[in-house]
Amino acid sequence: MLSAARTPAASRRSRGMAPRRALAVGVAALLVSCSLTVSVHSVAAGLPSVAARADSRVYVTNQQDDTVSVIDAHTHKVVATVPAGTAPEGVAVAKDGRRLYVADSGSARVSVLDTHTYKTVAAVPVGKSPTGVALSPDGGSLYVTNGTSNTVSVIDTRTQRASATIPVGRSPVNVALSRDGARAYVANAGSGTLSVIDTRTHQVTRQLPAGQSPVAVAVAKDGKTAYVADEVGTRVLVIATDSGKATAVNVGTGPFDVAIGPDGRYAYSANLGPGNISMIDTGSKHVSATIALGPPGTDPFNLEVTHDAIYVTNQGAGTLAVVDSASRKVVATVTVGAQPYGVAVR
Repeated sequence: MLSAARTPAASRRSRGMAPRRALAVGVAALLVSCSLTVSVHSVAAGLPSVAARADSRVYVTNQQDDTVSVIDAHTHKVVATVPAGTAPEGVAVAKDGRRLYVADSGSARVSVLDTHTYKTVAAVPVGKSPTGVALSPDGGSLYVTNGTSNTVSVIDTRTQRASATIPVGRSPVNVALSRDGARAYVANAGSGTLSVIDTRTHQVTRQLPAGQSPVAVAVAKDGKTAYVADEVGTRVLVIATDSGKATAVNVGTGPFDVAIGPDGRYAYSANLGPGNISMIDTGSKHVSATIALGPPGTDPFNLEVTHDAIYVTNQGAGTLAVVDSASRKVVATVTVGAQPYGVAVR
């Protein structure tokens, strides 16, 4: 479990901002992960396999290796390892699957990759230490948090150029959009706030209190609530987007990411300290299940939830865990690059 003196991950997440994560409990796993080979661990007989389209891909950014691992979602095998700037972090894939957007935190740009050729087709300058990325529902805009510039860049995906720069709170880490695309919500770890952006005017309309160190945000389908991972506060805050009223849900130590399942019934929190996922019932706002991913030092960092699976990057272990949504069991563990960070699924 994380000690009280452990530095929050949000403050040391990339080469451009702070020294690399170097946990004694995770050194062996990191050395193994550098081989970039794939290892799919066997699971107990009788566990269901995760259903996936034959052409479905999972993309994982590897901070230390400056690469993206491309994984076949059906076979759970790494099919390509692609150069991706310096210290890549957040990642998003276009709806049509043709473009991949990667925040290169060490080079102050967003790399745009062609997913068929795996070539970089554009490198868009943004602010310093870009970390989180999120596409608008129509795919026309990409929102990028710039951690040391204290801004959000808006990229026009048609021209591949930044169309706006929006000042937000201190040390923005993550961004999410409402389903209608009218609002963008930014988790500011340094100021303990959630910035609400009007996407039409590119203006911050509100700054909502969001705990001690908000590092991730997910917005419910109806837009009425935002789920915020408060890393230092060891909790997920459920915030009413109209009033700003917050309900705290206690999860594991060091929650670093939060996502809402496609049906909206559950929110999921990736907890660094205990190496698990908390499954939050969005109706009762209580943890209904805990999914173990590994021992302390596994460091589940970011997650992506589909109808059939939960994909989690384990930064300390250098792996991607694949959890079956129905059984809530890990059905595959894929070795990727060193210090995996972001994950996106198409």
